[in-house]
Amino acid sequence: MPPRKAHLDSTAILILLACCLFWGFQQVLVKATIPDVPPVLQAFLRFAGATVILWLWCRWRGIKVWQRDASFWPGLIAGALFAAEFACLFVGLKYTSASRLTVFVYTSPLWVAALLPLWVKAERLRPLQWLGVVFAFVAVLFALSEGFFGAGKASGSSLVWLGDSLALLAGMLWGLTTVVIRASALSRISAERLLFYQVAVSAVALPFVSLALGEAWTFKYSAFVWSSLVVQTVVGAFASYLAWMWLLGRYPATRVSVFVFLTPMFALAFGAGWLHETITSTLVFALAFVAVGIVLVNRRPSNRS
Repeated sequence: MPPRKAHLDSTAILILLACCLFWGFQQVLVKATIPDVPPVLQAFLRFAGATVILWLWCRWRGIKVWQRDASFWPGLIAGALFAAEFACLFVGLKYTSASRLTVFVYTSPLWVAALLPLWVKAERLRPLQWLGVVFAFVAVLFALSEGFFGAGKASGSSLVWLGDSLALLAGMLWGLTTVVIRASALSRISAERLLFYQVAVSAVALPFVSLALGEAWTFKYSAFVWSSLVVQTVVGAFASYLAWMWLLGRYPATRVSVFVFLTPMFALAFGAGWLHETITSTLVFALAFVAVGIVLVNRRPSNRS
């Protein structure tokens, strides 16, 4: 393993900005594609394609995907959580806006902060960090209440609350995936193997979820839809996730994680500009308060005596 750097350099910052920009755009792209490709089928297609691309990448790089070590069972658990996260995420986009969904999904660091100490005692939270968790979750509850009343009425849909709730559940599942990775042998394997567990298990599990939900399978898609699926697969499910895991292995995790605040902001901008989604003041304030909460959670104690 290469030595971990103490600070973010220009390369890391550029990669992080590119990832966050794309992830904000990706939620809007997925929602724009849902009328032609059902959500879970859409998730399956991207992860099936990413599994093939990642396997070819590993063959080219001489990386052994399957090894007899302690990562197998944790890898299956992480993969199952990852698949469940994206099932909730994509189905949630049927009922709520991409901008609202992204705010709830990116509560993931709060779930990690609250749950990781149960397995890793060194990660126990201090009072200020607990304050950040409480502060952010109060903001989330405030935003959820808008889904039951204000946002639902404004959009003409009575199920905005369901999409919001699925997005929040997706954020929790993302957090649980991170906990499994950090508390198991997965924290010691390569980024390629770690990602392979997640996309491969998703590629196996999601077709059954899609069929159970009664989604119609057809592949007579327009050029836009095929372009969307290719971008989601190559850039989203393969390149951006692999880059993210590479960054986490080489730079301080807390400094890297701060950049995730940009993703909901980009999603709000793309959602308003492309899909003409309504951006309410409640949603903006909730995003700001969640960001403050995550900053408090990631705040390190002073080394001064």
